[in-house]
Amino acid sequence: MKQPSLFLRLAVTAALLLALFAAPPVRAADRDRLAAFLNVTGFDVALDSLRLSASAAPKMLGVDPGAFGSEWTRLADRVFDTSLMRGMALDILAQTLTDDLLTHAAGFYASDLGQRLVEAENAAHMMEDDALKQEEGRMLVAAMVEAGSPRLETIKRMNRAIDATGNSARAFQEIQIRFLMAASAAGVIELQMDTEDLRAFMKSREGQLRRSLQQSALAGAAYTYQMFSDEDLEAYTQALEEPEMRQVYELMNAVQFEIMANRFEDLAAEMAGLKEGQDI
Repeated sequence: MKQPSLFLRLAVTAALLLALFAAPPVRAADRDRLAAFLNVTGFDVALDSLRLSASAAPKMLGVDPGAFGSEWTRLADRVFDTSLMRGMALDILAQTLTDDLLTHAAGFYASDLGQRLVEAENAAHMMEDDALKQEEGRMLVAAMVEAGSPRLETIKRMNRAIDATGNSARAFQEIQIRFLMAASAAGVIELQMDTEDLRAFMKSREGQLRRSLQQSALAGAAYTYQMFSDEDLEAYTQALEEPEMRQVYELMNAVQFEIMANRFEDLAAEMAGLKEGQDI
């Protein structure tokens, strides 16, 4: 699955995730099939790449990223343990992903085009220099605009299909809020506003964040799929626009955002045990 930027994922709120649990599928997929599903779709690598998002945590708190020394790297590796995150995803998907949806998505991603897409997406997920990816992506978008290329509209359709609910910005803000509140509770920071005021402040900036995320998604997709033909991208977009695939993306990214929020909350609690400048 795709990750145009470190935080940019298709997302739904925690309320929707709870609703998914409240309405279990007729038949949940077994864990062996789910593990194979994670691999064939590239969702396992997307989960692993959440570790890269930890680099933004100190900045969210207004702390110098290098303040904690090399101990920070060990802490982030422990909290964002890949086996743990994959296990969390399997636990949730085992209760929510139906056989029909699993078969539909796995069938596309197991195809030749699907596997080539997964290979490109996996490489983009694990690229640590997100700034370079964004810069090159913006240059590709500018070239498409100048040439009047129909490819640009295809990419926009692709991104709209991925975030059909339009909840990416709100989900991103929810992660920030949960992280800040957990850091405050752990004594890592002292918030100057209560939860209600914090949510109101975030809400006032939602429109600006939404536009920023859309631009980031466009550049990220342009970079990730630059070696694919217009015909390949059209075929991929049509697959993503199918109702079944939209349901799969909605569910998997709800899971992905919940795991990210959970890990950031745990990271906040663990940060309380670090001292600035610690280098063990």
